[in-house]
Amino acid sequence: MAVLLAVLPAAAVALVLALLYRPLGEYMARVFTSPRDLAVERGFYRLIGVDPASGQSWQAYLRGVLAFSAVGLLFLYLLQRLQAFLPLSLGLPPVPEGLAFSTAASFVTNTNWQSYSPEATVGHLVQFGGLAVQNFVSAAAGLAVAVALVRGLARRRSGTIGNFWVDLTRGTLRILLPISLVAAVVLIAGGVVQNLGGPTEVRTLAGATQTIPGGTAASQEAVKLLGTNGGGYFNANSAHPFENPSPWTNLFEIVLMLAIPFSLPRTFGRMVGDHRQGYAVLAAMAAIFVVSLTALTALELNGAGAAPEAAGAALEGKEQRFGVIASALFGSASTLTSTGAVNSMFDSYTALGGMVPMVNMMLGEVAPGGVGSGLYGMLVLALLAVFVGGLLVGRTPEYLGKRIGPREIKLASLYILVSPTLVLAGTALSFAVPAVRAGVEATSILNPGLHGLSEVLYAFTSASNNNGSAFAGLTADTPWFNTALGIAMLLGRFVPIVFVLALAGALAAQDKAPATGGTLPTHRPQFVGLLIGVTVVVTALTYFPVLALGPLAEGL
Repeated sequence: MAVLLAVLPAAAVALVLALLYRPLGEYMARVFTSPRDLAVERGFYRLIGVDPASGQSWQAYLRGVLAFSAVGLLFLYLLQRLQAFLPLSLGLPPVPEGLAFSTAASFVTNTNWQSYSPEATVGHLVQFGGLAVQNFVSAAAGLAVAVALVRGLARRRSGTIGNFWVDLTRGTLRILLPISLVAAVVLIAGGVVQNLGGPTEVRTLAGATQTIPGGTAASQEAVKLLGTNGGGYFNANSAHPFENPSPWTNLFEIVLMLAIPFSLPRTFGRMVGDHRQGYAVLAAMAAIFVVSLTALTALELNGAGAAPEAAGAALEGKEQRFGVIASALFGSASTLTSTGAVNSMFDSYTALGGMVPMVNMMLGEVAPGGVGSGLYGMLVLALLAVFVGGLLVGRTPEYLGKRIGPREIKLASLYILVSPTLVLAGTALSFAVPAVRAGVEATSILNPGLHGLSEVLYAFTSASNNNGSAFAGLTADTPWFNTALGIAMLLGRFVPIVFVLALAGALAAQDKAPATGGTLPTHRPQFVGLLIGVTVVVTALTYFPVLALGPLAEGL
């Protein structure tokens, strides 16, 4: 019976995703290949002085990404600092400098790490005029970068990879905005709040006074999940009944997280002219997802200790309206994408169970990953897999007719090294610098010892991989963590994008080589297995020594 209960929610989500895969994937491909612009898009291009018909080199495309993100970072920082002078502030003071920087960096990088309680820190205008706006455009920027890399694989002898401003506009207006609108209506029907009212004081049954917050939660919840952002409107995130009221809204929100990332392989296959390539990428993503979900569910259903054994499972930190199974499904979906939303507290998971979300992020969030970032991360790993396959069996290192030479491998290798460098360096500095360590141990860590190391390791893993979830036992609103995590989020987002766009430019400039008897087929099960193996060996095993000092040591 337990196995059946565990399979049914996942099967329902898988069925919906299977039904969405082809229409949504085809629609996104049409959006980014259509020669026609909407009237509102043409007006926007005239406003900013962009010719939508002109392509950009990878350097110009990168400048667009960085310039747009820098403006967004400054705008969101100022919006928080000036909150007290703005309407709909609910009487809240300005957000402190360090926290404002960390939050601005978080939302601009699609991380949505929150070192604060939203309902007590930011008003309605900052929520929907700043944070929600970044939920749209940061996701659209990631989608644009992925499409640029796909164009690099599809084009022949081209000096351009598309136009960032066109891709950003289309991703926002044609994909994220309409789907979010429908999703918000569904969430409102399910009981998620949507209003501009202030807090309401009510008298409880026990005679005490309780403050009930309001706000535009449904609209922000929709794009928070669809865009794999993750920042909660309330402090409890998707465990809050105003954000996630019931079991069916919980499944709906899981579908929102996975819909675009799991449909993008179809978009990829359509744009390169071979749907088999999309199915191969999809198979690798799905296989890793199933293994992760199975491991997390099993570990939480069979938690060791007197309390879990008496309760029948590890129930601490989980909402009773969802239970262990739906919590594990939500947790796997949020950490295997770059969403970071939570409907249960990972800090309360079993030691080994809490390690699974951490490993999900350490894999690079490619199964299926964030909106755009998951696809371009998996394609970078595919290039490495082709190169490794060529070394193992003597096949020509080619992917979709493009030669994988020294330049491409160097760029792919640098991409892979960014996240581990930030995670391990940030964790090490938190304990190696005496003044920093004293503050971390005295103020930030709730549970000392091995679990405390896991809390800090999880924080830097989440920030560097632009996930945004937390162990929930770490006080991160300190000068050290606001600064260090903010820097990790910015570097973890934009340095890999530099290498991805450079790869796109290098691949687009090549002609397509015809397939020969020495070409490694990249649409067959053997390549899917090789791609999974490279993903695990190249990414996750990098972290094994530090995992052995934290969650593995605690669990064993």
